[in-house]
Amino acid sequence: MEDLLPDISDAYGDEVQWVPVQWRDFGGKHVFFGRVETLRCYEDNSKVRDILGKPGAGRVLVVDGHGNLNKALLGDLLAERAVENGWEGIVIYGAVRDAGALSEMALGVKALGVCPIKTEKRGLGDEDVQLRIEGVPISPGDYLFADLNGVMISQHPLEFGEPS
Repeated sequence: MEDLLPDISDAYGDEVQWVPVQWRDFGGKHVFFGRVETLRCYEDNSKVRDILGKPGAGRVLVVDGHGNLNKALLGDLLAERAVENGWEGIVIYGAVRDAGALSEMALGVKALGVCPIKTEKRGLGDEDVQLRIEGVPISPGDYLFADLNGVMISQHPLEFGEPS
């Protein structure tokens, strides 16, 4: 099921919201979905490391990095931690690095782009807050669905079968 979002859009219409961003795919999994955890941070991935160090249980971490491409909020070491802890995916409204390594991992990763520069570690960021990315509200506990067509958000779990 590589084209999940068109089927979800057809079946659920206004019950889901498409996040109107032309995401780039970096992870080895191009189709992923799960319950949302949120983080807002700026040029500091300390909280990304903390969250991905906890059991993911199939969840998706959405990070609002303010669209900043000056520092990478995710790299190979944190992505490895996410895989080890059972995270389904990570969506970063900002930059990642180690793009080659990320592409080999069993993890969904979407971001705006890449930057080879690491962040400062100041321990800053807001966890479990409502985000607004391109006008779309994303709250902890929402459900995120992603494939090569982009990202969709639902406030409720969705049932979907094989595409028609």
